[in-house]
Amino acid sequence: MPITAVVLSAMWIFTALVLRIVIQVRRTGDTGLRAATGPRFSVAWWTSVTFVVAVVTVVTAPVLLAAGTVDALTDSVGLRLAGVGLAVIGIAGTFAAQLGMGASWRIGVDRGERTALVTSGAFGWARNPIFTAMIAVAVGVTATAPTALGAAGCGLLVAAIEAQVRLVEEPHLRAAHGATYRTYTRSVGRFVPLVGRMG
Repeated sequence: MPITAVVLSAMWIFTALVLRIVIQVRRTGDTGLRAATGPRFSVAWWTSVTFVVAVVTVVTAPVLLAAGTVDALTDSVGLRLAGVGLAVIGIAGTFAAQLGMGASWRIGVDRGERTALVTSGAFGWARNPIFTAMIAVAVGVTATAPTALGAAGCGLLVAAIEAQVRLVEEPHLRAAHGATYRTYTRSVGRFVPLVGRMG
């Protein structure tokens, strides 16, 4: 099913990046892109670079499998079908959570910018539902076309997201929203409900 995984990857990139940027520009006149955050080789810079490398790895792995450049880890039909379902749910979840941010949606952090803190919808269940859904897509795509390269990309993506959230976004949100953000973090989990609440 590597072709299915390639199609799912293309749908993910199109909805989460291209379509979301188009919607943001139409609504606000701004792309929402703040990708080049922090000075070169800073923590923010490294998390951004690692994130991009991870996503490229995840979406490239099925292409290489289809081309016969890498080998599949397993031929399990059940795993592949579960992967398709998880990827579809993740794509829809990513896009829905992005839309739920409204005008506050950004890729990256501009430390001089303060957007509204979104705590409703999916953000009432988890503080980072977009990242949760993106991990689901990556795992789903990799399960659909299972390769060691794809699995490595998933691991790298999780590491990049953890670093981005803990070292870049949470300090920025604490500085920008103070007690309001601290109260929010006490009741809402980091990536899934109730897990990762901050005391």
